[in-house]
Amino acid sequence: MSATGTYLGFDAGEKRLGVAVGETVTGHARALAVITCRQGTPDWSRLQGLIDGWGPEGLIVGIPRHADGRDSHSTRLAERFAGELARRSGGSVHRIDEHLSSHAARDAVRGRGQRPEVIDAEAARIILETWLSEHFP
Repeated sequence: MSATGTYLGFDAGEKRLGVAVGETVTGHARALAVITCRQGTPDWSRLQGLIDGWGPEGLIVGIPRHADGRDSHSTRLAERFAGELARRSGGSVHRIDEHLSSHAARDAVRGRGQRPEVIDAEAARIILETWLSEHFP
């Protein structure tokens, strides 16, 4: 991975992995892809293709928790994904609390009249833009 100012963001789930791409120059991100998962395991070859193609400076993974801060099954899935992503990519993997990103994504997708299948990628966009705004204000 090179210092491009480009980052990839991820919303990891048991059935789908949302992917977004963003850059530090604008602080904006866009939904990029939804990758199918089997029992929380994404299509690693497709994911590696995106990483190789974009050459991101870092990878951002949203970590969901219950409203009271407790871990859930989804928390463990996302943490496992983040660890495996770091191992496979050899890159810098950052974690961020993704509290309510899926709800915000659902509202945004409905508001724009988009297909529900893009919700996971939209959640990844929200996660990534939040991280970019916190680290590159």
